[in-house]
Amino acid sequence: MNLTTSKILIQGMMEPMGSRYVPLMLNYGTPIAAGISPGHRGETIGGIPVFDMVEQAVASQTQGSESVGAIDTSVILVQPYLVLDAALEAMAAGIRQLVIVTESVPPLDMVRITRKAEATGTIVIGSSSPGIIVPGELLLGIHPAEFYKPGSIGLISRSGTLIYEVALTLTQAGLGQSIAISIGGDRILGSSYDYWLNHLQQDSRTEAIVLVGEIGGDSEEQAAKYITEAIDKPVIAYIAGRTAPRRQVMGHSSAVITTQITDFDADLGTFDRKIAAMKQAKIPVADRPSQIPDLLKKALNGKRSLEKA
Repeated sequence: MNLTTSKILIQGMMEPMGSRYVPLMLNYGTPIAAGISPGHRGETIGGIPVFDMVEQAVASQTQGSESVGAIDTSVILVQPYLVLDAALEAMAAGIRQLVIVTESVPPLDMVRITRKAEATGTIVIGSSSPGIIVPGELLLGIHPAEFYKPGSIGLISRSGTLIYEVALTLTQAGLGQSIAISIGGDRILGSSYDYWLNHLQQDSRTEAIVLVGEIGGDSEEQAAKYITEAIDKPVIAYIAGRTAPRRQVMGHSSAVITTQITDFDADLGTFDRKIAAMKQAKIPVADRPSQIPDLLKKALNGKRSLEKA
């Protein structure tokens, strides 16, 4: 996913989320080229033109003189039951990077989106994701930018509020961030920890990685296995949900433990299972966010000592 040269489209420009967050993205320097909101063609927000349909925005100059040309990334801020149409419309127009901020997208709609994304080579973040922030450069979504500062720590999480807390903790400790990605909190997601771990492994600006996990599902266990096989940068983990009652339905959709639906594995998605996977992979795990900076500094100092040896 190429973020530094992205040309951005906002689907849901005139929706309540669009009206609130587009000005914040613009103020952060995000290169928003156009917005989509049916019935609002010809209007503008912050000088950004609004179109009724994606195809109008990306039309070639011979088709429409008002178009903005090819778009790299679309940030989707429409209502949950409109996300499927928005995503399919974006992919049909050749957009190959989607950030779905909307939460509670119907699971079967997300299945259709992910299948189409696989067929077209589209990267999908979300749904229920605050998106991506490259501190000091780019905001694709709703991250509170004041919590972040430029640096070399890559953050990846399923949660929004948890990644905000960890980012602020790092910033206060003098550890800036290279990029922060939330893959999303809904049950069906477009991209995985593994994809973004590989992205951070390849990112020259990222020296170390913080994986912020939570109970529910087995994505953290899979990530731990991938880290042992493919990641050689220092990784620190934090898992939320230590005190959550077992077999208790949690409010956050990604924290709904699978064993409440099936008795296939009574320990699947539990805190203890995730901690065990991290320890087996020799990944240091913080008991609380405040411990993450010290663990990172220790890991980075160890890496630099090995590089000098």
